[in-house]
Amino acid sequence: MTTIDEAALGRALDQLPLRFKGPGGVAGVVKDGQIIARRAWGYADLRARLPMTAALRLPICSITKQFTCALLLDQVADPSTLDPRIAEFLPNFEGPLPTVKQLCDNQSGLRDYWALTVLQGAVPEATFRREDAMPLLARMKTGHFPPGTSYSYCNCNFRILSELIEATTGRALGDLYAERLFAPAGMTTATLLPDSRVPADGVVGYEGNDEVGFLPAENGIYWIGDAGISASLADMLAWEAHIDATRDDPCGLYTRLSAAPSFQDGTPASYGYGLKHDTVAGVKVTGHGGALRGFRAHRLHALSERLSVVVMFNHEANARGAAVALLEAALGFAEPEKPGTPEGWDGLWLDNDQGLVLRTTADSTGVTLRYATSPARLAVGADGGIHGEGVSLRRQGDGLLMTRAAENLQVTAPPLAAVNRADGLALAGRYWSDELEAALEIDTRDGATFAGFEGLLGAGPMERMYPVGPDVWVITTRRSMDAAAPGDWTVQLRRDDGGAVIGLTLGCWLARRIAYRRIA
Repeated sequence: MTTIDEAALGRALDQLPLRFKGPGGVAGVVKDGQIIARRAWGYADLRARLPMTAALRLPICSITKQFTCALLLDQVADPSTLDPRIAEFLPNFEGPLPTVKQLCDNQSGLRDYWALTVLQGAVPEATFRREDAMPLLARMKTGHFPPGTSYSYCNCNFRILSELIEATTGRALGDLYAERLFAPAGMTTATLLPDSRVPADGVVGYEGNDEVGFLPAENGIYWIGDAGISASLADMLAWEAHIDATRDDPCGLYTRLSAAPSFQDGTPASYGYGLKHDTVAGVKVTGHGGALRGFRAHRLHALSERLSVVVMFNHEANARGAAVALLEAALGFAEPEKPGTPEGWDGLWLDNDQGLVLRTTADSTGVTLRYATSPARLAVGADGGIHGEGVSLRRQGDGLLMTRAAENLQVTAPPLAAVNRADGLALAGRYWSDELEAALEIDTRDGATFAGFEGLLGAGPMERMYPVGPDVWVITTRRSMDAAAPGDWTVQLRRDDGGAVIGLTLGCWLARRIAYRRIA
């Protein structure tokens, strides 16, 4: 077990407000079941001049997911007995349905319903009520992949789990959290706060950055077991201490949650029961991050070191980066010197199987890959490949070979030929998705092309649309009801024998390969 470098940890904590700029934040470290350091800086509400403290509750966002899975294990002796009930939530689904365990492990293959809200015409600031969720889920007909074969992050997995827990127990989820999880762990102020329009304790979440300034974020989402818990830093450090206290109990909930996951074919996976399994500073860790508009959070637990880190911001800086920096400092880890400047890595590529564009941009320190919800940073490896968290890239002739081991996914992507201009008038019109029962309107005005989505939730804002290759476009979505936004939607056109556009396929990492046919 490593001795903590207290001096380095103190410096890293002191640097957080400068490295991760924003209105306010909290961070803490637990070692051997004891709090050894914590910080609270800035303001919970800039206008009201409310200081941030370790006692104020912030949304823990998707960290909620592990508590939902813990409650499932606590309340249901054999979760597989609930498998037949999943059909109640997906009455129109074609093909094999996921199991409860596959929901817990993000192996369901379902498209993320927060990405689908964009395609259903949601306005980013609109209210999304609890009763809006089930009709949206019920429309799902297909998924990304057969359940159990791959990984795809999906909030609706945990929405279904939450509804199953309540239906099975006949009790409210918030009451069960409080009684079965929060009280035993000493999380005295933690609560399920589903309505994100009014955060706890007067805390305000902020959008923006230090360059353009910070504005209060508008959230109108009713969360439940996917991202609904609010807790103080004191609560979260109590949870970490509780994990340490129960570390030797084979029946302890966190011990059961953190069991090594695998895919259906036995291949090791890196996500299970609402926990991500990773290696930081050469040490195996479990943890999870969270993001709602205006808030970011992350926790990491290293069992072998009996060491935990928690970071929460009321702004949208990189909470995971902050948590990793603290863990590395505590362990006295020095980042190895990176190899030289990558060459020949600027380009656009097309993952035909997933229907997604890959964009790589090189600079003096590495390569930025844009493919999933947020850019991934990669560095040159000794083997000549480009590697980052959970992803590796290699050149394969003119194409690109991408390995995403955590997702059980390997992608061969040919390059996209450059286009300087494209005829937006050829695709302007109205399209319909039988999958979503929703519409897409594309309009071109003097060379500028826009797309607007309409569906169950109304008519959303018009979004810019740009050509990136022959018959390949992107629709940029930088803001949505959930955070992070879907990012770039890849659009692949379909033409008839005469060359007329008759339809398209649209998708992002969270919601892939959705077909639309032209109706006007």
